[in-house]
Amino acid sequence: MSSEVSPTARALRALEVLQDRPGVSAGDLAERLGVTERAARRYVAILREAGIPVESTRGPYGGYRLGRGARLPAVMFTQEEALGLVMAVLDGQPAATDSEDLVGSALGKVVRALPDSVGRQAAVLREHAAAVPRQQSTRPDPALTSALVAAVASRHRVVVSYRSGSGRTWDAEVDPWAVVVRLGRWYLLCFSHHADASRTYRVDRISAVRETVQRFEPPAGLDPVAALEEALATGWEHETRVVLDAPMARVAPWVHPTMGRLESLGDGCVLVGTTSNPEMYAQEWLARVPFPYRVEGGPELRAAVAVLAERLRTALEDPR
Repeated sequence: MSSEVSPTARALRALEVLQDRPGVSAGDLAERLGVTERAARRYVAILREAGIPVESTRGPYGGYRLGRGARLPAVMFTQEEALGLVMAVLDGQPAATDSEDLVGSALGKVVRALPDSVGRQAAVLREHAAAVPRQQSTRPDPALTSALVAAVASRHRVVVSYRSGSGRTWDAEVDPWAVVVRLGRWYLLCFSHHADASRTYRVDRISAVRETVQRFEPPAGLDPVAALEEALATGWEHETRVVLDAPMARVAPWVHPTMGRLESLGDGCVLVGTTSNPEMYAQEWLARVPFPYRVEGGPELRAAVAVLAERLRTALEDPR
């Protein structure tokens, strides 16, 4: 910071650093303020005199952090941060342009709380921007999602009431490993005790959550995103097998994990998996792969590819 910055501005900047980096050392705080460590400690003392509880811990892993129950001034945003926040919310929740929407109402409160010099452009952006909803996006119940996240954090087993895409309903006792957001959809990655296997549930299809007193330990080294992608590629009713006439290294960037498992096969490779929607697999996933391929299975996928091929052939016919 410039030497011309006032002590009040530096004290507020020190508060911002403590909010962003709990446990920051005196040295790091001094570097971010552009002052000596002695001066940094003086700004911490100013915050304490103002009634803001700043705790300090000695030792190699010590540092400053805000105490619990601190009554802080309004959160400070730069204009770029405010615009970035509005853009991110609209990208994930297009309906947030509407003040009647739950997320839109919350976003409006944030924008109105900003100083005029910062919030004016954010308000204009929210009012005049238009966002197209993602075709597959869904919004689960916030309270229910919060209950699942709390169970993940506390590692408590839960009983969920679930409805499948076909309308079948059942209760499942599960260990909730993680809640993962993928392409606008929310998923619960868990271990089902009834099935004695890992399972993936759409959170928007869960109607009730009941936490139990039983605890669990998630698998060591669990990568929730990778585990979800793998789960979405297996266990569906229609098998898929596609042989591609290109090296695996060239094909891999065009194949996402939900399409199946990619393996080397001679000079080419083979994609093996399952799907619940052969038509989508053929028209949206396979059609974008820019390499020659041959569909060996299953019969439902072969039929879907045949329909697509006929449609494309017809598109090139001379209308005369």
